[in-house]
Amino acid sequence: LYTGVAGLEAARAIPGVTAIEITAKPGQKIEPWPMGSSYLGFIFAAGEAPLRLAHAALRFEISISLPVWKS
Repeated sequence: LYTGVAGLEAARAIPGVTAIEITAKPGQKIEPWPMGSSYLGFIFAAGEAPLRLAHAALRFEISISLPVWKS
């Protein structure tokens, strides 16, 4: 489950980064590709270097979702 992201303000402050949009919502179930069908968000930047720096600054917080057993 997506719980949040750290480093967003630092990533947005990198020269060349024009926008960062986090589209995942807290509590949203996240699945890896190919089963998953959505991105956590998008980074828009003028050039590859700012894009890579912004990506490195972000720390996505994901918790493990375990099945609930009913007796």
